[in-house]
Amino acid sequence: MEPPGVFGTSSSFTLRLGQTGFSTASLLFLCFHVEFYGYTAFCYSIIAMGLVVPWSATLFVVDAYSLLVRCLPRQRMIIWIVFFGDICLSYLSLAAACSTASVTDLLQHAGGSVCPTNLCNGLQLCAAMSFLCWLLLSTSCLFNFWLLPSL
Repeated sequence: MEPPGVFGTSSSFTLRLGQTGFSTASLLFLCFHVEFYGYTAFCYSIIAMGLVVPWSATLFVVDAYSLLVRCLPRQRMIIWIVFFGDICLSYLSLAAACSTASVTDLLQHAGGSVCPTNLCNGLQLCAAMSFLCWLLLSTSCLFNFWLLPSL
């Protein structure tokens, strides 16, 4: 019996689908606004989510393939790579979410002329999607870490 959420299971497939969806949504909410390049925090968020999308999408495809052929990838080195990739991207996405949320809050309190309601709502949604992506990344990281001692 495998723990839920470990690499190659249906729950990992679901986690990767959520990570890909939330990181893509975060990118879309941020890129719809042309003013993002004026703030380093927003550029950092684009870079972090831009790294999460291909990582999660690749592991989503690998999870789908392993579910189709019913072959679980249980090599220790593969799980280590997935664990370290997840933990690095988890920290990056948390930092991106926090910086986006704090700069958006700062712009909101600076006045309506700096951050119109439409812009601030999109930036808040970007931060929320980044936080949700971080939550799913850290969850999959934790599940794969629990699997490592049994290999």
